[in-house]
Amino acid sequence: QVQLVESGGGLVQAGGSLRLSCAASGRTFSVGAMGWFRQAPGKEREIVSAISWSGRTTSYADSVKGRFTISRDNAKNTVYLQMNSLKPEDTAVYYCAADSAIDVVTTPLGYAYWGQGTQVTVSS
Repeated sequence: QVQLVESGGGLVQAGGSLRLSCAASGRTFSVGAMGWFRQAPGKEREIVSAISWSGRTTSYADSVKGRFTISRDNAKNTVYLQMNSLKPEDTAVYYCAADSAIDVVTTPLGYAYWGQGTQVTVSS
């Protein structure tokens, strides 16, 4: 099993920044692709960003392109999401996900492991 623990969420004003972290533990040798999803109240969970095992390939939702950056440190079994120029519509619970796949995975069903989520609230 792989355990994922997110951190770094909080309350920020519009235009501000936050950096989310997700640390993997347990059978980390099986961790390949990782991603960030978010879910706002009354909405479906949606992909925010994803990264391949090597870190060389990334993917972003159109709504966050140019504002968010995903990265990973495999030595620390950690993936990050740097969020800049935050908007009220970015408010959601952000979830980290991991799978043994090597390439980028952009669908929730493609991930075997999930974190508990961290709340991000952007005030206007």
